[in-house]
Amino acid sequence: MTHTFDAIIIGAGQAGPSLAGRLTAAGQSVALIERKLVGGTCVNTGCTPTKALVASAYAAHLARRAADLGVVVSSGVAVDSKALKARQRRIADEAREGLEQWLRSMSGLTLIEGHARFIAPSAIQVNGETLKANRIFINVGGRAAVPELTGIRDVPYLTNSSILQLDHIPRHLVVIGGSYIGLEFAQIYRRFGSEVTIVERGSRLIGREDPEISDAIADILSAEGITLRLCAECIRLARSQNSVTVGIDCRDGSPEVVGSHVLLAVGRVPNTDDLGLDEAGLVTDERGFVQVGDDLQTNMPGVYALGDCNGRGAFTHTSYNDYEIAAANLLDGEARKISDRIPGYALYIDPPLGRVGLTETQARASGRPILIGTRPMTRVARAVEKGETAGLMKIVADAETKHILGAAILGTGGDEAIHAILDAMNAGMTYSRLKWAVPIHPTVSELIPTVVGELHATKASAQSSDVV
Repeated sequence: MTHTFDAIIIGAGQAGPSLAGRLTAAGQSVALIERKLVGGTCVNTGCTPTKALVASAYAAHLARRAADLGVVVSSGVAVDSKALKARQRRIADEAREGLEQWLRSMSGLTLIEGHARFIAPSAIQVNGETLKANRIFINVGGRAAVPELTGIRDVPYLTNSSILQLDHIPRHLVVIGGSYIGLEFAQIYRRFGSEVTIVERGSRLIGREDPEISDAIADILSAEGITLRLCAECIRLARSQNSVTVGIDCRDGSPEVVGSHVLLAVGRVPNTDDLGLDEAGLVTDERGFVQVGDDLQTNMPGVYALGDCNGRGAFTHTSYNDYEIAAANLLDGEARKISDRIPGYALYIDPPLGRVGLTETQARASGRPILIGTRPMTRVARAVEKGETAGLMKIVADAETKHILGAAILGTGGDEAIHAILDAMNAGMTYSRLKWAVPIHPTVSELIPTVVGELHATKASAQSSDVV
């Protein structure tokens, strides 16, 4: 049997449901197909449950250092692993159930549970039936990459999804990968009481960031007792009784780490390998990401790819922005583009890293004259008052145009404070205007105009010892 709709959306992640809402509100008939769980990665195995764990880990950490703030915790701090799991699952389940209820109540929407495959550019099959539409939107997200490491098939391992199913605290968690997902789980489980080792091929953590940011993050994690094994080559795995041995050829230290659990955190791959994209003539890159133009349309007219599967963003907010771009162009007569988006993201260790725009390394590579302003969090009054002074603030600007090119705030509240700079960049403000803003004291954001006032043509920042 063949069913015809105005639009078909494959995947109910961050872009799909909102797009369905806009299209149905415009009077269109829409089929939304989801083969697993409504809400995608963010709601089920990403942002929502992991940030719930981050909050629990922060509570444990704060309780342990309560005496530093003049508060006495007499009975010590214990972690209830089953309660941790129940809490993060409850929060994720409630978010998913609320989303699903909204979708099922949406007039003009047909919500289908099943695995969709293309049979033509404008037709798919699901559950043995054919669906056709003039517009098809792919929103299938991604999953954890499993690298071809020696011994990978001989040992049990965890990913960002399966680790959420643990109802116990690992004795020794070995994290393979020193980037965002790996670092967040490393700190979470260290604060829950696990011994934690991070194994990273590169010479520093999160290599996309500037060296001083990477170094500061390494110092934060090391100070909490997390072992860092950098420059790890020829990583290999082997089972050893009830443990897993991770072989690493590092410049320093033991050639092996024996852990109770191994977490693979070495990147993501798109869920596009079983969608029949070849049948639709859709072009992907060598990693499977669907290739799209600046308007999110693929090489086949009427077929769009939104969210993580297009390789043009790897975050919930970029997926949602993909929906905004597609809806604005198709329904509002606008001409919005992916290339207009200023990249911003956060690393949710504690303290968090908020990032926007270019790093200093990227800005220098562009050949333009740049200015740099920095300030350690030890000179931010809000951080001192909270007793959380790890990290630094950094702003990169164009010396000629006076526009801010990028910024990093690694410190308490950094994931929120970075939005002052993100908003200024989106508004096209020069740093001269931002310099004269009058922010609220005491906040982290109040130091942004101060750092702007310290912009220099070198990496050096002002050396005064005042705390503002």
